Amino acid sequence: MKKQRVIGMFDSGVGGLTVMREILDQLKDVRIVYFGDTARVPYGNRSREELIRFGEESIAFLIGQGAEVIVVACNTSSATALPTLRERFNIPMIGMVEPGARLAVEKTITGRIGLIATETTVRSKAYSSEVSRALSKGSSPDDSVLREAWQQGEAAIALVKAQACPLFVPLIEAGLANSAEARGIARTYLEPLQANCVDVLILGCTHYPFIEPVLQKILGENVLIIDPAQAVVEELKILLQRMEGGGLYGPVEAPTGSVLGKKHWRARYYVSGDPGLFRQVGNTLLQEPIDLVEQVTPGE
Repeated sequence: MKKQRVIGMFDSGVGGLTVMREILDQLKDVRIVYFGDTARVPYGNRSREELIRFGEESIAFLIGQGAEVIVVACNTSSATALPTLRERFNIPMIGMVEPGARLAVEKTITGRIGLIATETTVRSKAYSSEVSRALSKGSSPDDSVLREAWQQGEAAIALVKAQACPLFVPLIEAGLANSAEARGIARTYLEPLQANCVDVLILGCTHYPFIEPVLQKILGENVLIIDPAQAVVEELKILLQRMEGGGLYGPVEAPTGSVLGKKHWRARYYVSGDPGLFRQVGNTLLQEPIDLVEQVTPGE
């Protein structure tokens, strides 16, 4: 029987559930242990040092629960802390920034890419760097006209506008993603992106797919919204195939008392804050209801 791999995921709150949904829909032979650091949400205004510490605590907890792969389902942590976390843990990790930037490069038609993200992610300029890196590594637009013009030096492909959206995460965590307040704030945030004529918009925070219908209505059908979760799933598929083929990473022994000893489950949920609020908001997103959420304090 094929080994059922355990994926560990962490985010500042409910946002990472958007990534989890894509994984569960497309990968039937995995289990997911999810940790939402809801006691310390939002991460968007945290320092790099704090984000590294939070990441270390989250990853150590997930490994203790039997995780064999870590998905850093938080763009802010991916943009600032992931390189250091990879140095400190001998476990494969997938972040959000590189897959999202690569997908945006492939899907743009005009070469004008936009980004909405937390303040920390915008300041890091990680997405701008990854767009350039993706192009240098051989990624190119699916659109043949733009691809040919770019290859001949007649057109540019770049992230032309990054907009910080600090109010989105608190609204989403409060279950107000489709409120009149959210719609008004979204119009204000999107104005600079519309003024820069972007044709693709990267959702640079895993919370933002909650508000995607509001964003799409404001932007119109001519702007393609990029959810990096789709690209993360493709990268995860490749990684799991390598593991099954005897690649760099083999099976991880589950510690005594870990969730691996429990049968007939696909997902386990842990939070550092209020389990009830997480369950309430999370149930609006996932097709399978969240029945049990356990409160834990990583690092203690």
